[in-house]
Amino acid sequence: MLGLMPINLPKNTGLSRRDMLRLGALSAAGMSLPDIASAARDDIAIEATKRATAKHCIYIFLCGGPSQLEMWDPKPEAPLSIRGPFDAIDTNVPGIRIGSLLPQVSQHADKFSIIRSMNSDTTSHNIGILYTLLASKIASVRKKASPNEPGDHPAIGAILHKLLGTQGTIPPWVVVPRRFMTGSRFFKGQTAGFLGRGYDPLDLNAPKNDSLGRTEFQLKNLDFALQGIDDRRFAARRQLLTEFEQSSDVTPASPGVRQMTEHYNKAFATLSSLETKQAFDVTREPIGLRERYGMNEYGQSFLLARRLVEHGVRMVNVFWTFYGKDGCQFNLWDNHGSDKPVCGGVNKGVEMLTADYCCPSFDRAFSTLLDDLSGRGLLDDTLVVVVGEFGRTPKINKMTGRDHWGACYSAVLAGGGVEGGQLHGASDASAAYVKDLPVSPYDLQATVLHAFGFGPEAHVSDATARPVRISDGLPVTALF
Repeated sequence: MLGLMPINLPKNTGLSRRDMLRLGALSAAGMSLPDIASAARDDIAIEATKRATAKHCIYIFLCGGPSQLEMWDPKPEAPLSIRGPFDAIDTNVPGIRIGSLLPQVSQHADKFSIIRSMNSDTTSHNIGILYTLLASKIASVRKKASPNEPGDHPAIGAILHKLLGTQGTIPPWVVVPRRFMTGSRFFKGQTAGFLGRGYDPLDLNAPKNDSLGRTEFQLKNLDFALQGIDDRRFAARRQLLTEFEQSSDVTPASPGVRQMTEHYNKAFATLSSLETKQAFDVTREPIGLRERYGMNEYGQSFLLARRLVEHGVRMVNVFWTFYGKDGCQFNLWDNHGSDKPVCGGVNKGVEMLTADYCCPSFDRAFSTLLDDLSGRGLLDDTLVVVVGEFGRTPKINKMTGRDHWGACYSAVLAGGGVEGGQLHGASDASAAYVKDLPVSPYDLQATVLHAFGFGPEAHVSDATARPVRISDGLPVTALF
């Protein structure tokens, strides 16, 4: 039996009795109702400052801190202790060289630009992740990377959802293959924060095992049978909401309640949409293309990201980390090297970089993604971002690896109005410090929002109706 759940609302929300009953119906329909007071206010300000060049974004986060020297900013003239054992190779753009571990990517340099002057003031994974994913200076001062809290600054996907709304039944923001966690630690910057859970992403939530095994993604949280919800139960929940919508009470609903009702109507539509379910089915792709991406979690995540933007998803976060067959997490991009076995992975830093779960899989998947997006005419309006929480030390350690380094690292952007074949900023002779045109994580976030037509001064309102700027950085407009 479906019953109404009591709702405790702050005073002076402007909600009528009918509003409260309607919100109770939404709760009974099986949905949570965070930040109701915030939703009951006029809490959106859309301030497009330029023509948008992007309609979609695939944001690839290489968890652990990839090495700028082995990937995007090699220093072939530096001493061996700095340049390492790998060569720099030419790309298809004269004058741009990248690391030899990315031979396939090198032939697509005309499609992307490299920022070689990323920098932050931390060598802590936690704080680096906070800077990058949340990109809020207030939160950065607090130095608290987890857990997520209702009052957090919203992530980019939530901001874009709020400012641009939704279209059809396709979710506007999706996380692939799962939200990024270290053990039980769930980092900030992956939720809608004070915008409310109605703006949270749809999480694929893939099982945490065998990242290199053959991957056949299944969106289990859209399979009602697996959730214990049969068609009859789902229809009953939907009918309850409909009955309240058709109530004979003529008292008009407040704008906030109408907005919440709209959110849940869209949620019901998404959960019952065949189009949504098919968008997540990578097995609908030709086997040859799937193999080009790589028949593992990484390659199929990149392929799924392409399918999602093709079906209209605005923001796709792809988190790259490794889980062994036993579910053990191995931070592969954090290539210190070790003299002890870790999750069955190899130990030396050099071996970590060359193992199939690291650079070879990335080279295959990223080059195929760029080629696939371009060939389908999707790259022009799909911004692709590749970054980690920081880079690696200029000097190689005794385990042939590199340690944490935030003073200088690289990010890559392609498509979505970004002009390919560019280098922005420069590092010094050992890729240790920024020499020219520094770019902060806040600036990188502002650049993504800029591609969608929003300047940093655009704002959304928090739970107290206070306008909050969407970004604390300045966009790197020279890339466009």
